[in-house]
Amino acid sequence: MNQKSESSPKKRSTVRHTRAIQADRGKHSPAGPPTEEVERWLTEIVHPATFAQLEHYHQLGLRERILTLPVTVALVLSLIWRQVSGVCDLVRVLGTEGLLWVTEPLTVSQQAVSGRLGSLPADLFRRILQNVLVQMESRWQQRERPLPPEIAWAQARYTDVLVHDGSTLDALVRKVGLLRESETNPLAGRMTALLSLVTRLPRQVWYEADPQAHDQRFWPQILAALPAGVLLIFDLGYTNFGRFLELGAAQITFVTRAKSNLAFQLERVIVRRAQVHDQLVWIGSNSDRQLIRLVQVLYQGKWYRYLTNELDPERLPAAYVLALYHQRWRIEDAYAIVKRLLGLAYFWTGAENGVQLQLWATWLLYALLVDLTDAVAEALDQPFAAISMEMVYRSLYYFTQAYQRGKATDVVAYFAANTKLFGIRKRKFKRSYLIMLDLTSGSSP
Repeated sequence: MNQKSESSPKKRSTVRHTRAIQADRGKHSPAGPPTEEVERWLTEIVHPATFAQLEHYHQLGLRERILTLPVTVALVLSLIWRQVSGVCDLVRVLGTEGLLWVTEPLTVSQQAVSGRLGSLPADLFRRILQNVLVQMESRWQQRERPLPPEIAWAQARYTDVLVHDGSTLDALVRKVGLLRESETNPLAGRMTALLSLVTRLPRQVWYEADPQAHDQRFWPQILAALPAGVLLIFDLGYTNFGRFLELGAAQITFVTRAKSNLAFQLERVIVRRAQVHDQLVWIGSNSDRQLIRLVQVLYQGKWYRYLTNELDPERLPAAYVLALYHQRWRIEDAYAIVKRLLGLAYFWTGAENGVQLQLWATWLLYALLVDLTDAVAEALDQPFAAISMEMVYRSLYYFTQAYQRGKATDVVAYFAANTKLFGIRKRKFKRSYLIMLDLTSGSSP
């Protein structure tokens, strides 16, 4: 029996107009330099990862100059961390106080910096990011802090719990380069991230210059990056029956939302209750035809439907299908941090190479912010999810003031002691969407 439901209305684009952001960034002065402790923390992690790329830098035939790779990395990270409005202001800061591990003022021209950002291979920054992510993973493993019950449950049963999604980058500034003659503000492209729900760190980030690129275009890269034994969670925009079969062949379990117009044939009912329907169904046709599990949950008068290729409800109970898919929103949180908080909604260049430099550098700083937030979570013996990354970042200002007055020396200890004052710990909320369930039992609901 084929079953279809009415299709939902098309959602409006989430790409927001950024002229107001651009105007604001162009008016305020750069933030003050980080404290010695924060600079030491940044240097300890990023500097070795940068030097590890020098051999590759020379293999590319790039010659040494004043704006070396370590200096350029310090420039780009400072542009983001200190919210510098553009290259002109950056040159002023560099010429008067230095930046990060560039401890002495360095006099260079705006043209030289712009040229460097447009010509230095962006892949060097991507390689530095991957090096830093390995370090961040190691640091995460050395800490102890509680995990949300559904994540802890999945971590014990899968090699990793990953989520992926894409996001369109915002508009470029038309006042630079070849864009001066453009009649519109073109979008900067599209990014896709593969994020670990356990560590909150990205495993991979991909860039596509075409902002209209469909999510499906990234499937080959995603599949190549997935090891066997992982649990993968993704949105219904990635629905592709052929890819579902490839995931199963690669021993990857997935959970996704079912489209409202999904056509299927019922094979067997596993559970049928007032609020939960769990059943095996056939989807697809010809070579894509496959048996899959459809979990339907009634919440506040609306049925939500999920698909998974784990056919055994004992191995993946329906309650965890729902709870784990709900965790998919963590990648939206990550995009909000990199775009809104760290400024990836504002591009200080119109060149594709410069966009990629900023993209990789922003995700690098995101990883460092995850590391700092995780350290605070450990100090408070709280789950990472209970700590606000945004307030940790914004509270660095208050730590800087206390540090300069001699009232604080350790940033993690300072945040742990002033959690309530700075709003670092999130407000508790009742997870009423989990209508079925005690997730701590591990048994089928």
